[in-house]
Amino acid sequence: MTDSLVDAVRMRVRALRSTTRFRQFVGVGLVGATVDIAVLFLLVETTSLGRPVAKLFSWEFGIVVIFVINERWTFASYGEVGLRALGRRFLRSNVVRLGGFLVTLAILELLVRQFGIWYMLANGAGMGVGFFVNYTCESLYTWQVHQE
Repeated sequence: MTDSLVDAVRMRVRALRSTTRFRQFVGVGLVGATVDIAVLFLLVETTSLGRPVAKLFSWEFGIVVIFVINERWTFASYGEVGLRALGRRFLRSNVVRLGGFLVTLAILELLVRQFGIWYMLANGAGMGVGFFVNYTCESLYTWQVHQE
């Protein structure tokens, strides 16, 4: 590895170690998870949608809530200003969180189908697994905190 690559990795790791930003991200994530869980429960229990489709809707609704709060609070001082830049960040956030969604959905279905775990508990387990990937990718890719 070259020194510039090592320096780039160090810079990114340092940017991720902000305890304030991490705590804010956790708080926002809890709000988003609550929204996701509530919407999932309502859709599964009150509609004919299956779990995977209901999870897709609840996930996107949660992402919108998370993005808005992160944009205005957690990462308020990062990223370019303007509607186009905001749109790019929103698209990046969706792409980043797609990976987290796929992990959550896979764990949800695995735990329900293979182990008979209640879908709400399985969903929480999946969301927990995807959290750290989301924090890393949102910080470095969506808001690019390492470029202060």
